[in-house]
Amino acid sequence: MWIESSKSCTFAKTFRNMRVLIINTSEKTGGAAIAARRLMESLHTAGTEVKMLVLHKESQSKLVIPVGKNWQKKCTFLFERLVIWTNNLFSRKNLFTVSIANTGFNVTRLPAFREADIIHLHWINQGMLSIRNIQEILESGKPVVWTMHDMWECTAICHHAHTCTLFKSECRNCRFLRFPGRNDLAHRVFKKKQKLFAHADQLNIVAVSTWLSSQVRQSTLLQEKTVSVIPNTLSPADFRMLDKASSRKELDLPADKHIILFGAARIDDPIKGVEYLLQALRLLIKKNHFREEELHLALFGRIKHPEKLFAAIPVSYTYFGRIGDTGKLSQLYSAADVTVSASFYETFGQTLIEAQACGCIPVSFGNSGQADIIRHKENGFLADYLSADSLAEGIRWGVTEAQTSLSKETMRSRVFEQYSSEVVAKEYLTLYQNLKKKKVIQ
Repeated sequence: MWIESSKSCTFAKTFRNMRVLIINTSEKTGGAAIAARRLMESLHTAGTEVKMLVLHKESQSKLVIPVGKNWQKKCTFLFERLVIWTNNLFSRKNLFTVSIANTGFNVTRLPAFREADIIHLHWINQGMLSIRNIQEILESGKPVVWTMHDMWECTAICHHAHTCTLFKSECRNCRFLRFPGRNDLAHRVFKKKQKLFAHADQLNIVAVSTWLSSQVRQSTLLQEKTVSVIPNTLSPADFRMLDKASSRKELDLPADKHIILFGAARIDDPIKGVEYLLQALRLLIKKNHFREEELHLALFGRIKHPEKLFAAIPVSYTYFGRIGDTGKLSQLYSAADVTVSASFYETFGQTLIEAQACGCIPVSFGNSGQADIIRHKENGFLADYLSADSLAEGIRWGVTEAQTSLSKETMRSRVFEQYSSEVVAKEYLTLYQNLKKKKVIQ
């Protein structure tokens, strides 16, 4: 670890008196939560005094502090959804696709906030912070770092703009609202955000990928702000490359089939593109690249409509449900031949680096954050955007040619050269220190 060398020890000692408060809605649920918690652990290991403030605490860690009482949390969550629901005249469509941040908690009164030198925001929607609460944080005078895990900060209400470009000018006529218009809910929230960010001199934006930073720089809301690119982190102790045969046996997966792995927080969320994966599997069979009995699909994550999804899978499959244990995830990645991401957009692509760390070939569309991680046919396959044919070709390449042409050990080592806890923590610590120095000068 970098804190063990003499030079690194000096670096680490510089930050032992720095106090950082990380704020995220959940502790462990969702990609942003996982990334934020891993960063907290990395900073703690580096000797930094760090705490994490969450709405939903899911461990016994003393470093994690829950905010609010259970009834208050339910009220903040439900009130936001109620306003969206009534604005859409009681339609549930896109009810959880957008966030308006009209309710939350004033965290500036908490001891953990008052004691902190740096405030580090992550994903703060669904009742954690309102726009007013964010303003209170920005007005506190403390340096604020905000790591973006999706596009919500630079749009009005959506987390992914898809093909919409109105965030580059002024959000209105929102496609996610039942009755879009010039002064719809999106436009009203956009104006509030515009006012919020207009004088937010203490705000420093971090994007987790080059693609996301490019969206920020094109946005009306944040184009004048300082933007850094710092990826999510991964620990080599958490994700290991295990023996394939043993992993398959322990997970009760077939030993003699090509195993394709697909995972997401919610597998059948339309934005995750599972239908493109299923089309690709059908094409592989139709074009006689593989027989149906040669392929096996492994799935992990939550499924809202399991019967509908399972009925559409054209090959044998195993569903593992939601997995929070990195040891079992390491087994899954090690057991599989390829991991597929068919998402319409990925601000980063956490499952891709997890797969690489375990020696599993990633196959993904290459239109967004995935391009930071995958070098085409060097450590994975970048398929043409929304092309089931190209995705099928990536799977074929991954389970045949790549198994012998790529060095899995090299793929793993390169992951930790870029995304290890030590590397990413050091980037953030440097940013924190620069902001702290800047504040002293001011």
